[in-house]
This record gives sequence, C-alpha cells and structure tokens, in this order.
Amino acid sequence: MEIKTIDSAQLRKMFLAGAKSLEKEKDYINELNVFPVPDGDTGTNMTMTIMSAAKEVYALEDPDMKTLAKAISSGSLRGARGNSGVILSQLFRGFTKVIKTEDEIDVKIMSEAIQKACETAYKAVMKPKEGTILTVAKGIADKALKLAGKTDDLVFFCDELIKEGNLVLSKTPDMLPVLKQAGVVDSGGQGLMQVLMGAYDCLMGKEVDLTFGDEDNTEKVEEIKYEYSVEFVIHMQGPISENKKQIFTDFLKMAGDSVEVTSVERTVKTSVNTNEPGKVLSKGMEFGSLVDIKIDNLKVKSDAPAEIKSEEKSEKEDTTAEITKEIGFVAVSIGEGLNAIFKELGVDNMIEGGQTMNPSTDDVLNAINKVPAKTVFVLPNNKNIVMAANQAAELSKDKEVIVIPTKTIPQGITALINFIPDQSAEENKDRMLEEISNVKTGQITYAVRDTVIDDKEIKMGDYMGIGDAGILSVSQDITDTFIDMLKEMVDEESAIISVYYGDEVSEDDANAMNDKITEAFPDVEVELQQGGQPVYYYICAVE
Repeated sequence: MEIKTIDSAQLRKMFLAGAKSLEKEKDYINELNVFPVPDGDTGTNMTMTIMSAAKEVYALEDPDMKTLAKAISSGSLRGARGNSGVILSQLFRGFTKVIKTEDEIDVKIMSEAIQKACETAYKAVMKPKEGTILTVAKGIADKALKLAGKTDDLVFFCDELIKEGNLVLSKTPDMLPVLKQAGVVDSGGQGLMQVLMGAYDCLMGKEVDLTFGDEDNTEKVEEIKYEYSVEFVIHMQGPISENKKQIFTDFLKMAGDSVEVTSVERTVKTSVNTNEPGKVLSKGMEFGSLVDIKIDNLKVKSDAPAEIKSEEKSEKEDTTAEITKEIGFVAVSIGEGLNAIFKELGVDNMIEGGQTMNPSTDDVLNAINKVPAKTVFVLPNNKNIVMAANQAAELSKDKEVIVIPTKTIPQGITALINFIPDQSAEENKDRMLEEISNVKTGQITYAVRDTVIDDKEIKMGDYMGIGDAGILSVSQDITDTFIDMLKEMVDEESAIISVYYGDEVSEDDANAMNDKITEAFPDVEVELQQGGQPVYYYICAVE
C-alpha cells in the first residue's frame, strides 16, 4: 500500500481517530504518572485538550484545509488543560501553521509541519526538560527531516516516524532518573504516541468509531441547572457496605442530579452533575482514594454541535467587562476559606480549580475578560496551571495580562500581600516575582498508588509531605508526616509558619496539629487558618 498525498477529508478522519485512541488509553497513561498524588493526571488532561478540538472538527462537513487547521488549533489551544495538554496544543498549533495554506499534504509538507510543531512546542516551555513529551516530539521531527528527501510514500514515512517515536519513548527512563526509579516511561510522551498511532491506523484503513457527542443536543445553556459533570472512581481498602453506599448516594442527590453509584468489590464508580465539584470529591475521599477524575463544564456544552458551541464562544469572547480601574486580579483556588482569603486580598475573579481540576486556557481567558481592568494579573497557584495561564495571556486581545507563575496557594497569597496600588504594574510584577521566590510551601496529602520516588518507598494510602522540589516525608501517621516535612523546611531564618487546613480536617484536629507544630518549633510563630481545600489535608508556608 502506497499513499502519496493526504487531503483535508482524510486528515480530518486521522485527527479524530487520534483523539479516540488517546481517549481509549487515558487511564493507562494516568497510571504512568510518577507522583502518586490524587490530581488531574496526564491522560485526563491530554484527552480533555484534544477532545475540545475533536468535537469542533467532527462537526465540520467537508472542510478545506484552512478551516480544518483552524478548528484543530483553536479548539486545542482553548481547551488545553495541564502542562501536558498545553504542550499537545502547541504541537497542533505549529503543525497547522504549515498545512493551513495547502490543498494536500505530501511527505515534504508533512515533514515541514512536524518540524514546526516541535519548534512551537519547545518555544512554549520556559525550561524544556528532556525525557518528556518534547523529547519524543523532537525524535520524530529529526527522523522526519532525515526521511523527507528519501521517500514520497506517506505510509512508509509515517510508519518510520511511529517506530522512532516509540523508540525514543522507551529511552525516556534513561533521561529522567525519576522515571527509571518508578519503572515507567514518560506519560506525556505515551499520550502523544497514542494520538499518532491512532491517526496512522486510520491512514491504513482501520475502521474506527469517529462519532463525537450528540448532534441533536440543542438544549439551551441557561436551562442547565448544574454546571459541572463530575466522574471518578473510589479505590477502597475493602468492599463498601450497603449503608455507606446509601449515605454516599444520598449526599450526591443533595449535591446535584443524574447520580450514578456503582460498586464492584473495592471500587466505586461515581458520576453526578453538581455546582460544587470540590465538595463531591471531598466526600468521595472519605471512603477511599480517588482516581480517573473527570470534570466537564456543562455550560460550555462540550458535547454540543459546533454551530451551537461557536455561537456560545463568540458570546463569551464579546463579554468583556467595562474598564473601571487600572489593575485587577484573577486567581485559581478551591476551598471556601482560601477563596475568602483571596477575595479579601483584592482578587476580582476566582477560578475554581487546582490539583484535582486544572482549568482550561479558555476558563482562564474568560475570567480575565470579566475583570474590569486594563491590566490583569493572573495567579495560577499550581505548577500544572501556569502554562495554561500563559497561553490565555497570549490569546487575550483587549487587556494587558501579566502571569505571576505562582505554583502554590501560599505563593499566590504572598504575591497579593506584596502588591502596592500606587506603583506601576511592572514594578509590582518585579516585587511579586522576588517575594514568591522566598516562600517555601509544604502540602500534606495521601498516595493513590504504590511507588518509589527519591528512594522513598510509598504505599497506597500513606500520608505524604510534598515540598517545592519533591516529597519530603512519608508516614502512616499524619502528624509525623507534617512535622518531618517541616523539619526539612524550617531553618534559622524562618520566622513564621502559616497553616491552612482542608475540608476533611476538623477544627479540633487542626488546633491539635497547631499545638504539635508550636511545640516542635518554639522559636517560630505559627498561624492557623481554615482553607477548606479538598485533597490536601494541610497546606503550609514557611517564610
């Protein structure tokens, strides 16, 4: 079999097949994540990113290459979630820059598009790290360049690229010691290969179900009672009793509708439509560890036809707040207490999200547009949201957007505390960047799987103390974990420990922990506040 060119109709099918392939293997990709934290994993983030574009592409009937390229690029850029999703969207962005002016794609054009994809993705990452999705993309791009003048057969060309990509992927553990210790390949690189292998199967004529969503879904956005569709699986130490299952089901029915709770041995599959995803996730964690977390915003109608979605998007894009001040703020946070703190410090618009739910680029962009200021500071407050925030800043047309790359909640709070209204945006930016570098953050959560990291053997259910650079402590006792973590963080210059307790921690338990910390570090002032955050029992800052 030999194929010399690919037209827009064939490329459309290949892209949809690639999206389906990634979606099918997202759980496997999630399991490759090295850090055993209950967060929005790589497979989930990459899938939600590509699906944002796939549903737009699916609704196109007989598009030309320019229209198809725009749908792929715009859909993935706006839907990008997490660092892996943003990098994937940048790969698509670079690829479509080359193909959008062509009627058909041959080996030469394909090679040029792959080079541009790799170049664009690398430029989007401030400090590219080898052994990641970028390394896999570069290996494929280098191979494409070598083959471009040696064949005109796209079947042979693409087959060789797939082989090269899988070879480079297999070597990622040798490039990143943390991968080798955990015995896995890079999850982002695996996600990219799933997309490419799905697209190649389609090129070879393999039959794939390419339907996305329900074309007859014309429900009005304003008729949707609950904004979020939440799905997750609870892994438990033992089977759930009928009584506990009923209590959980009753709670979900009070929190929303479309409730489904299915238990099989030690797993409980859960889905609900709700306006309070954080509370639902927190309730689920009372029964065990959460995996396969998926949260969709029903009001953006991710399953609606493209014509409805495009109308909604244009309405959102036009909804820009009237300018009434010079500087405003957007912050990502979750938890009643933390949200209140940010609002008290002057944040205009909150985006609910964080470790368990990474907001998309479009979520950040919409929040920016609603702030009535010429210049908007964005505080991502999570290392996996910084790139999406930067992408939103790039897409913003009406406002100057300054992203302060806060990777934790305490960094975000410190940035706001150091804002001086009488000074310029640039002066404030410089001060904030300097001050957040002085904050040490620690977070207490639990492990969702067995693994070995930094020579620490971790069992599912263990408490973990996570610092800025990695896991600092592991124990089956939460107090020991917290104190051991702080011992790694507190030094002679430390003056204050700020502690924010989560929604699973009672006030009495938090006060008891506060006493233990004060006893262990008598020369340091300790401040305790209710944060209300899910997933992390405690978040602390040492300054």
